[in-house]
Amino acid sequence: MPEEKLRRIAPRQAGWRGRVQDVLESAGFQQTITGLIVLNAVTLGLETSPAAMETAGPVLLGLDRALLSVFVAEIVTKLVVYRTRFHRDAWNVFDLVVVGLALLPTTGGLSVLRGLRVLRTLRLISAVPSMRRVVGALLHAVPGMGSIVALLGVIFYVFSVMATKLFGATFPEWFGSVGSSAYTLFQIMTLESWSMGIVRPVMTAHPFAWAFFVPFIVITAFMALNLFIGIIVDAMQSQHEAEQRSEREAQEAADKKGADDRATILEELSALRREVAALNARAEENRV
Repeated sequence: MPEEKLRRIAPRQAGWRGRVQDVLESAGFQQTITGLIVLNAVTLGLETSPAAMETAGPVLLGLDRALLSVFVAEIVTKLVVYRTRFHRDAWNVFDLVVVGLALLPTTGGLSVLRGLRVLRTLRLISAVPSMRRVVGALLHAVPGMGSIVALLGVIFYVFSVMATKLFGATFPEWFGSVGSSAYTLFQIMTLESWSMGIVRPVMTAHPFAWAFFVPFIVITAFMALNLFIGIIVDAMQSQHEAEQRSEREAQEAADKKGADDRATILEELSALRREVAALNARAEENRV
C-alpha cells in the first residue's frame, strides 16, 4: 500500500499548508525520518559505551541534540499543518508522546529520565508501515487475548490452591501459599528448570506428583499459550484481508469512475458526430 495512502489523515488543504502537507506525507520525507530514527538509535547505543564516549562523546551528544531538534520541528510542523486534525491519527499522538518524553529535564533527581531518550527508537513503529500493521493486528487481538488471560487466571488459581494443599507442608518455599504456588507454577509453565529443579524433588516425597504437574503443563504450555499465537495470526490475517478488500474497493471505484468518464466522452463524441452530420446535410442542401 502506498505510503501516502497510509499516512493521509486529512484532505489536502489549500495554500502553503497543502504544500507542506504534501511534503510531510511524501514517501521521501517518511524515508528520511526513518533513517534519522535509525541513526538516533545508533547514537543512543554508542552513548552507553565508555570507549565511544571517550573517543567521540561531544560529537555523539551534539548529534543527539540535533536529531531531537529535527523530531521536535517535525511534530511542531504537523501541529501547525493539521491543527485539530492532528489527533485523528493515533500514530501522530504516539510520536508526540515519545518526543515529549525526550524533552523532560534530566538534571538533579530527574537524571534517571535520561534513559527515556531511547524511547525515540520506538518511532520506527510509526514510521515503518509494516510495523504499524503488526501493531494494529496485536491491538485488534487484545479482546481475544484478554479472554485467554482470564482463562489462564482461572486455571492458575485452581492449580495453585491444589498445589498448596498437596505440597505446601512438604515444600513451603515453593507451595507454602497460593501466591508462592502460582509463581512456582508459572516457572513450570515456562519450562524453566521445571523437571530437575522442582518436579523431581517434589516426586521424591510425593511419587505420584507427576499426575498433577503433567496435566498442568499440557493445559498451559501446550494448549492455552498456543491460543495466543492462533488469535494473533487470525487478527493479522483479518487485517490483511481488510486491507486487500479496501484496495479492491478503491480500485473498483476508480475503474467505475474511469468507465463513467469514457461513457461521457463517447456520448459527447456521438453528439459531436451528429452535429457535424447535420451541418454537412445543411451544407449539401444549400448547394442544391
